[in-house]
Amino acid sequence: MDEFSLMQRIVVWSLPVIFAITVHEVAHGWVAKQLGDPTAMMMGRLTLNPIKHIDPIGTIVVPLVLLMLGGFIFGWAKPVPVTWENLRKPKRDMALVAIAGPAANLIMAILWALVIKFSLLVSGTMDWLAAPLLAMGQAGILINVILMVLNLLPLPPLDGGRIATSLLPGPLSYKFSRIEPYGFFILLGLLATGLLGKILWPLVEMIIASIQLIFRF
Repeated sequence: MDEFSLMQRIVVWSLPVIFAITVHEVAHGWVAKQLGDPTAMMMGRLTLNPIKHIDPIGTIVVPLVLLMLGGFIFGWAKPVPVTWENLRKPKRDMALVAIAGPAANLIMAILWALVIKFSLLVSGTMDWLAAPLLAMGQAGILINVILMVLNLLPLPPLDGGRIATSLLPGPLSYKFSRIEPYGFFILLGLLATGLLGKILWPLVEMIIASIQLIFRF
């Protein structure tokens, strides 16, 4: 995407980033509803309207700054509210609700791979369409795989942290959950020191390579 101007890169990345973050949150709320908690639905959060989910800092400012810096791109939306007491089996169901977000990102990465396949099919005859679709598909795969791997880190309040909390036995689960108020600062520290990229990037590359192998592009 080096041949694109900054404005073109922003346009190319906007749709994949907004969809990746929005669908991730809707997936949490949808699974929670299936398991007995209608909180997200009652608060109007079971919608693909990005305005309902956008966090001005996490959805717009952070991804935009990271894009301009050419670095590790990630972001976040307003968390979908889940009332765990409403869940039929709270400890188990919280893990299912948590894993729904990363699972949605994996599905979206696969859908963006199909967009790339289509762009390659029309390349040479409809280059005006093929080039932006190819770039958007590449961005879609990258941001969704990054969000999936990032959110699976076993660090509260990330999804991986909530899954770990659900799987750990009672006393350990409680002690582990107490990390949550500091989780965001730990994440920022890992990002600032470059450790986050070193932890995540090998997994991100492996998953993207697997998608490329499956779809043959």
